[in-house]
Amino acid sequence: MAARGGIDRFPLIDALDQAGVHVTEPRRAVARLVAEQVGYFTANDLVRAAGRRRLPVGRATVFRALDLFTALNLVERLDLPDGGHAYVACDAAHHHHVVCSACGRSVDASDSGIAEVVAGIAERTGFTIASHRLELFGLCPECARREPAGTPAATIPTATMSATRPS
Repeated sequence: MAARGGIDRFPLIDALDQAGVHVTEPRRAVARLVAEQVGYFTANDLVRAAGRRRLPVGRATVFRALDLFTALNLVERLDLPDGGHAYVACDAAHHHHVVCSACGRSVDASDSGIAEVVAGIAERTGFTIASHRLELFGLCPECARREPAGTPAATIPTATMSATRPS
């Protein structure tokens, strides 16, 4: 398992170049904003960051760039327990995420036996499984130390993560 902070902006921009995507200044700006994120982030987090810096990047540009980055496997879209969506910068290799419900920290988790579970499900159901996703939510060790004993991680509101995420 490797902890993920933001990804370096040059590999992200290089990946766009390698994919044959025209790297416009707005895309470059969004790529830099993504690279600065720690843990997961929302499109609105990027829109607010662009506004604070007075970058000429609008909401539609952020969403289009995130759609492109997702299609190129440069970021992955997470479905949050509260029904919202967020993104995490990650490697292209298949992996899973463990996400802190309090601070938003994201850790890449290797297979850990999931491939065998998927194979068993395929065998029992007769399905040919083409892909899968696994996102685990809970408290990272640091946040778990701060939470009162017995507080279930699921009760921590995920909607406040952007505001409480460490810089």
